[in-house]
Amino acid sequence: MKKILILTNHSYMLYRFRRELIEKLMETHEVVLSMPFVGHEDDFKAMGLHCIETDVDRRGVNPKTDAQLLHTYVSLLRREQPDLVITYSIKPNIYGGLACERLGIPYYANVQGLGTAFERRGIAELVTAMYRMAFRRVRTVFFENEADAAVFRSKHILSAEKQRVLNGAGINLEHYALQPYSEHDVVHFLYLGRLMKEKGMDELFAAAWRLHQEGHKFVLDLVGFFEDEYQAEVERLQADGIAVFHGFQAEPRPFYAAADCVVMPSYHEGMSNVLLEAAATGRPVITCDIPGCRETVDDGVSGYLCRVRDADSLYAAMRRFLELDPAARQTMGAAGREKMERAFDKRAIVRETVRALGI
Repeated sequence: MKKILILTNHSYMLYRFRRELIEKLMETHEVVLSMPFVGHEDDFKAMGLHCIETDVDRRGVNPKTDAQLLHTYVSLLRREQPDLVITYSIKPNIYGGLACERLGIPYYANVQGLGTAFERRGIAELVTAMYRMAFRRVRTVFFENEADAAVFRSKHILSAEKQRVLNGAGINLEHYALQPYSEHDVVHFLYLGRLMKEKGMDELFAAAWRLHQEGHKFVLDLVGFFEDEYQAEVERLQADGIAVFHGFQAEPRPFYAAADCVVMPSYHEGMSNVLLEAAATGRPVITCDIPGCRETVDDGVSGYLCRVRDADSLYAAMRRFLELDPAARQTMGAAGREKMERAFDKRAIVRETVRALGI
């Protein structure tokens, strides 16, 4: 069997969103994973995979540690001698790509969103230059939305011929099954993800306070880790009976099932898996009109779009939802499920990915 080596920066995220693809690849290939061990590595090993713990500084820009990562990847490739390499996220994409080019190994990359790297002056120019070098010999780069692919074309990083846009990682429609719509005395809005500025927390909390001050009855359920800057705000929201903080939860499905609507006011996404999971469960969504979010919702049908970084626009969308009757909310959720079945079925995404890999 030929060998595929997958390089990523997060074992937990790889298992949550790419397990089905890996299972498919294992049917015809030996698959080896290189990643930091931050969750689910034991599950991967139980699947029969060889897992190699590899330290990747996910956020920092440090020439010394990044040079060490390139050296690590070159040594790893020489030792494992894969026939094909697949990379996920920015540092594996860049340093894994450079290592593959150096050793003449075919490789495919995945850009799962641009993040802040292309927004910060200085950093954006550096990342652009490094991507150009890393992708000189790449076979195909998979994108999760057309807008991100267009950025790579406009910056002359990658030609259209080497791009493939998929609907994210897709959604497992059996795992995230349609759930009966919840019956609450008041609407439960759910935010699920890291509580941080780039996910729209300032706008979400401002909208929640405004709705509360106007006398609207609702609960804002918060699931995830929060950045230190938001601890005091979360505590105030809880003290006033506006929010309930549930902390990080490894199993999100009960929280989707208990929600009336999922709110994701993020500034940027590759393709929001939270929105896919929510819609598959049959829950309406409110999110920003940005790439990686707008694709998941039909505005006014399965949810509402609002302007990014705009607390007033988010407030208006949340108030509009509060004014719906229960039957209209349920109909909206059912439309979201139908959209997931039509365009985001993970089985179809896996088949398309395997075809593009030519294996």
